Amino acid sequence: MNFILNKNVSTGEEIKIAYADYGSGRPVVLIHGWPLSKDMWEYQVGPLVESGHRVIQYDRRGFGHSEKPWSGYDYDSLTSDLHALIEELDLNDAVLVGFSMGGGEVVRYLSRYGSSRVSKIVLVSAVTPYLGKTEDNPDGVDQSVFAEMLTQIKEDRIGFLDSFGKKFFGVNLINHPVSAPLLDYYRMLASVASPRATEQCAIAFAQTDFRQDVQAISVPTLIIHGDADQTVPIEASGNRTASMIPAAQYLVYEGAPHGLFYTHKERLNQDILQFIAS
Repeated sequence: MNFILNKNVSTGEEIKIAYADYGSGRPVVLIHGWPLSKDMWEYQVGPLVESGHRVIQYDRRGFGHSEKPWSGYDYDSLTSDLHALIEELDLNDAVLVGFSMGGGEVVRYLSRYGSSRVSKIVLVSAVTPYLGKTEDNPDGVDQSVFAEMLTQIKEDRIGFLDSFGKKFFGVNLINHPVSAPLLDYYRMLASVASPRATEQCAIAFAQTDFRQDVQAISVPTLIIHGDADQTVPIEASGNRTASMIPAAQYLVYEGAPHGLFYTHKERLNQDILQFIAS
């Protein structure tokens, strides 16, 4: 296990961010979704490394093996951790791959720190451009949905994670794309996050407006989203992000749920590798 130190921009406190670094070659940074950890990328790391890439995955503050401060879960603070990692490892010509909440860190990184070290980005099931519904964002998800999530997290966090995981992977009476043991495993990964981080990051991805960040993107971009995503609906996210980046490559996975990094892992790996090589 490796760690970098970065300051909590809210308090100035130094915190440890856990990361793993495999392979050699062009760097690919994998940024996990909520409420998981870097270990969600298990089925992507091997194919990327074996294809000649250096793969870095890290735990967002408050999740996995990273330290769990009380504050600092706004996107500027989260993105400063990504920046510290890229600087510490002196990464250049990097490809940033952000899943779900991680897509927000990718676009905010570019707007805050520029693209001198980043050559391409991939947004997978991402929460961009602005997930929550407001007066000036009528196409977003109603805020009552997020309020109910927070209520359930506060009342029974593990019970919430259990039911959330089924929706996350598209499990229902007819469809079982993930085994029961694997669902338990992903619930375990999510349960390691601190309750505070789980709540505050849910607020962050529901309320952060990335529209200006997205519109300023100038590096080659691949957007991937499932049209059966019930967690981050494609109409409120992938479709809109693609319309804001005319030059982006947009791939819609028919029938894919939010957690397509597992359910459609072979296709996802192939598409990311082709995009990197293009």
